[in-house]
Amino acid sequence: MISHRDRNAQRISALDERAEALHLKRDMGIADARAMHPSIDIVEADPEADRRLLEGLADWCDRYTPLVALDGADGLFLDVTGCSHLFGGERAMLNDILSRFFHQGFDVRAGLAATPGAAWAAARFCGDRIVEGGEEEALLAPLPLAALRIEPATRTSLESVGLRTAGAVMAAPRAPLARRFGALLLLRLDQALGRLDEAVSPRLPIAPLSVERHLAEPVTLTEDIERLVGMLAATLKTDLERRGEGARTLALLLFRVDGAVSRIAIGTSRPLREPMLIQKLFHERLAALEQDIDAGYGFDLVRLSVLASAAFDMQQADLTGETIDDGADIALFADRIRARLGEGAVLQPVTVESHLPERAVATIPFTEAPRRTTPPKKPDRLQAPKTIFPPERPIRLFRSPEPIDVPATEMPEGPPLNFRWRRALYRVTRAEGPERIAAEWWREAASDEAASTRDYFRIEDADGRRYWLYRQGLYGGASQVPPRWFMHGVFA
Repeated sequence: MISHRDRNAQRISALDERAEALHLKRDMGIADARAMHPSIDIVEADPEADRRLLEGLADWCDRYTPLVALDGADGLFLDVTGCSHLFGGERAMLNDILSRFFHQGFDVRAGLAATPGAAWAAARFCGDRIVEGGEEEALLAPLPLAALRIEPATRTSLESVGLRTAGAVMAAPRAPLARRFGALLLLRLDQALGRLDEAVSPRLPIAPLSVERHLAEPVTLTEDIERLVGMLAATLKTDLERRGEGARTLALLLFRVDGAVSRIAIGTSRPLREPMLIQKLFHERLAALEQDIDAGYGFDLVRLSVLASAAFDMQQADLTGETIDDGADIALFADRIRARLGEGAVLQPVTVESHLPERAVATIPFTEAPRRTTPPKKPDRLQAPKTIFPPERPIRLFRSPEPIDVPATEMPEGPPLNFRWRRALYRVTRAEGPERIAAEWWREAASDEAASTRDYFRIEDADGRRYWLYRQGLYGGASQVPPRWFMHGVFA
């Protein structure tokens, strides 16, 4: 038996057939149960573990339909509309589900009906039953009030006035029922009878495109899985071409024969539908997850799904037969690295509208970087080359400027004669500057230290090493605070 704490008492939350044969019931106090049978075994409930188990079973049921939803703490809803014929009909499908659960060690009950409410009642009160369309009222009539999925307090109130079955509630006038017991009672009744629609919200998003392969003999080797990925991707390519799209996010689902499911997802930096390239990406991902994927007795169902897609732009060659190099090779390389090492393994620098050097460039994931929408312009050979070059910048820019000590300068606004950085003294032999950089006054607060004016200098010491340092603040300013010096980067 399994117990749980209800207020200040331990009560039975679940029990097996042997415990039921001892006339023990759910919600009975543990003290009373031990008084009746001192030798019974009691285990404390673990709701989180039960939730993980139920979610694992829901993943496994995805082999029958993608519309799988959790029903409380011990049930599942499967919307099998349009799926039963793939398994030989409703009865064959129901028998297959029950048989597979039985071989996994689970004692389950299932019901199949045109409405979720009728299926819920058939599974919990009638065993393995298929309810034909229009038979919902005949099914519910002899069942207790709990078959209507109403609150215990409402059931107690109904029983107090002599309404003890669902049939008695259906025969009673609706208006008095609504006034006395609330509208939820009639809502549940109408949903079970099919008078009102009841949607089943799947726990996972539905893939717009999916292809799968049922295997007569389970596979365990990674090479076999990769070969199946290539075959499924070739089938998927036809649907993507028909839609004029390419895959941006793909998921590989491996259904193990004993019920476990492995989900492997990859993302692409641009729309993709070439089977060989998709197979390469999953090769990298499977290689990275090889130690985490347990094939057990093998996978008997493999599914490849497109979770996200985008328009696929076909590129046309010019008269010379050359196409524009839009970085497809770099994108594929980045995708393979990300598939093996993770989404944050490849970052791309992008320019940001900021005057401050440390804020002018940001690194973002490769997939989020903006793509060129127009081909780069070729230089005009007849146009004279420009002689104005942008200011020279260091090869290495520090993440944040490091303070330095400048004992003296040649003039108040000039470069330092020497400086101390990281406990070492450097003597300046050459200097260029200053290059004045001010922060965005319309964005920065007046009290922000970074908003102060900076004068940058390119410095060379006696050993030929070159540095990029700046003076923050001005001499003789209104703040009366002396300027400070910082090292911001080093040249090659």
